[in-house]
Amino acid sequence: MNFWDFQASARRRTWGLVAAFALLVLGIAVGVHLVLALVFWTPALVAVLFSQLRLEQVAVHYPAGFLATNIGIVSLMVLGGAWIKRSNLRQGGLHLARQLGARELRPSVSHAEQQYQNIVDELCIAAGAQRPQAMVLPRDRSLNAFAAAWEAEDAVIVVSMGALEYLSRDELKGVVAHELSHLHEGDTRLNMELAGYVFGLEMLFNYGRDWVERGVSLFGRPLMAVGWLGWLAAQALKAAVSRQREYLADARAVQWTRNPDGLGRVLRKALWQQDYPLQADALQPRGGAAGAYSPLVEHMLLLEVHSIEEMHDFWHLGGARWLASHPSLEARIARIYGEDEAREALPLQDPDQRWVNPFSAPLPQGKPGAS
Repeated sequence: MNFWDFQASARRRTWGLVAAFALLVLGIAVGVHLVLALVFWTPALVAVLFSQLRLEQVAVHYPAGFLATNIGIVSLMVLGGAWIKRSNLRQGGLHLARQLGARELRPSVSHAEQQYQNIVDELCIAAGAQRPQAMVLPRDRSLNAFAAAWEAEDAVIVVSMGALEYLSRDELKGVVAHELSHLHEGDTRLNMELAGYVFGLEMLFNYGRDWVERGVSLFGRPLMAVGWLGWLAAQALKAAVSRQREYLADARAVQWTRNPDGLGRVLRKALWQQDYPLQADALQPRGGAAGAYSPLVEHMLLLEVHSIEEMHDFWHLGGARWLASHPSLEARIARIYGEDEAREALPLQDPDQRWVNPFSAPLPQGKPGAS
């Protein structure tokens, strides 16, 4: 893996996408103004079509401050949405992690948690990074992790209990290095900023819908149309930015650990969760905090998670990858090992190479349909 080239490429594409996102918001503001201007022109156009009048004979009068009001509506929605979303992280990564059911480590009673803490310390020293708070999701036995921070002082890395139980030391080190990269690059804050702007465009759609419900369809429906198209385009751009940051974090994890098999084997084990969604779903938490399933952290996770129905849709029926917050596992594995080196899915095993089986019957080792 040429991680230097991959890191440079991911950064270039990220900032290109962020620039496109900014242009999109500007375009939405212009679009709202043009659409509402067309609303005021509608009576004049109708008069021209159904009478002998010419267009230059028809006067159209805009309200005072028409342009400023239109730009103000869009700015209020987008910036207000960003402020609301940012408030989820303003209280710090530690607060967010606890909100999702994470707890502090207990290294004195758990060898796995002591090992996890040691790995965080080792990588922070090697990378010259400030040490984040290390935490665990005790009810989640799937493979996953996330990092969250608004400032460096409130940074936190959270891994699932399944990651502690089913990953070797090298594999867990790859996971922690990946999450440290997200903190190092400020990805959490960037993603929350973009999510806020997307939410603001959704608010613009809802604002138009409110007018429609009041019976002012001529004004509300254009706003709904512009808001929905803007929201969809912004979602696609935000997802594209998130995918590039995942590639960047993967490359940096290989750089810091000097071991492509560390993170590579974790992603190959994640393929098992993908190929056997029923078995993987049994490892997810039931009741209590949402953990990795919370929409607050869906774009921060090591691995994209879905309900059992979404697993079938995305992974077996070819869902809309252009709206996915993460690249496909196959693409990430190919970046780590090289495009020409195929890698099979690995079953979930503990460090002693024993099957981890949530059911009474042993799980198959091959892919579904393989003979």
